[in-house]
Amino acid sequence: MGSITLPNSGVIAVDANIVIYTVEKHPKYSPLLRPLWESVETGKLVVVMSELVLLETLVGPYRAGLSQLAADYESFLSFTGIRLVPISPAILRAAAEMRAKVPKLRSPDAIHAVTAIHQAASCFLTNDLGFRNIAGFNVILLDEALTTHP
Repeated sequence: MGSITLPNSGVIAVDANIVIYTVEKHPKYSPLLRPLWESVETGKLVVVMSELVLLETLVGPYRAGLSQLAADYESFLSFTGIRLVPISPAILRAAAEMRAKVPKLRSPDAIHAVTAIHQAASCFLTNDLGFRNIAGFNVILLDEALTTHP
């Protein structure tokens, strides 16, 4: 099993898939993410994410009629140390500019990336290789972390 190299303190950003793996206790990724959430719980790290993550995490439970899972997501996203950042006109303009420069980037991903940048996050944790198309964006991929040794 690998490990994620996290900063000792500060702000990091995460993608919706990180929240999904955590809340649904994904057998492969949840253990890898445990140190992240322990650092958040102790106040060493603050996790930021676009409020778009609320939409992205609730679709599956709503579609499947899993009201308790939807409530679990809502509860998780309200924890101290997790900050949902509103989607403002400034973020939307910057995301449009980013999409113009990185045509393969999807609109939701551009919103997530720009949110991370605007919040001065030191890194962006995801499992979506598409974020690597953004020049100068510090991306940590879970699948890559799984192949590293502690």
